[in-house]
Amino acid sequence: MGTTVASSAPSGWRAGLRLRYAARGTQTILAAREHYGPLRVQRPFYPEPGRAESGACHTYIVHPPGGVVGGDELQIDVEVGTQAHALLTTPAATKYYRSDGREARQAQRFQIGKAAFEWLPQESIFHGGARVRSATRIDLTEGSRFIGWEIPCLGLPARGERFETGSLALDLELWRDSQPLFIDRLRIDGERASRCAIGDLAGHTAIGTMVVYPARTELLEQVRRIGFDSASFAATLVDGVLMCRSLGAQAEPVKQAFVAVWRAARPAVLGCEAILPRIWAT
Repeated sequence: MGTTVASSAPSGWRAGLRLRYAARGTQTILAAREHYGPLRVQRPFYPEPGRAESGACHTYIVHPPGGVVGGDELQIDVEVGTQAHALLTTPAATKYYRSDGREARQAQRFQIGKAAFEWLPQESIFHGGARVRSATRIDLTEGSRFIGWEIPCLGLPARGERFETGSLALDLELWRDSQPLFIDRLRIDGERASRCAIGDLAGHTAIGTMVVYPARTELLEQVRRIGFDSASFAATLVDGVLMCRSLGAQAEPVKQAFVAVWRAARPAVLGCEAILPRIWAT
């Protein structure tokens, strides 16, 4: 475990987290975890009723500083071994604050064997003036099953704070056996976002992307029948990947749309009922 550096230092925080999940009989365990700096996980939870400790291993990522600033660098590496089933989420929104000119960087890589993995973080809030580069890569193999989403939010619309300065470079990639299945690059310039919000995002500030694999046409049709009252939503199916987009005035409608999709997708793809992480209720 390395030493931590105060956020006021020129180099910013350096934090990393490495997790390895493994199957032990019918149970998934957190077989190994390493961390340095202010990035940790709480103990694993097994909240799925009637399954004791044979259901998914729920784990919560905790970032004690409470926010990310320019100069911070975060790295998360997760490996899910054969027959394991892990669900990873966060207890609250991740906040990226106004930068002093430096860029905050985050790299997340998830390697999934013949196993199941759910990446369900709460929203990321980018304050005006934030400069952030974030890359998430999911590596699958034959037999992998995955459900995940990311929900970037521009500014704090409830407070009337807009994302009028700063820049975001947000990447989300899904690969199977070293071949790309889904590559998404989102580039947002604060000044352009404020000038073109109506044309580019239809005035919305929450932008969600959700990916489900493997998926079939029946699931796509089921998802399209769900009613989404407070968020714009679209879904398509390409090469076995169900891709969903949602736009909202705030994060909550987008998250609720994705939760509705997750409730439909989890039994179809993972063979189990959708059980909300307990931390979301606190």
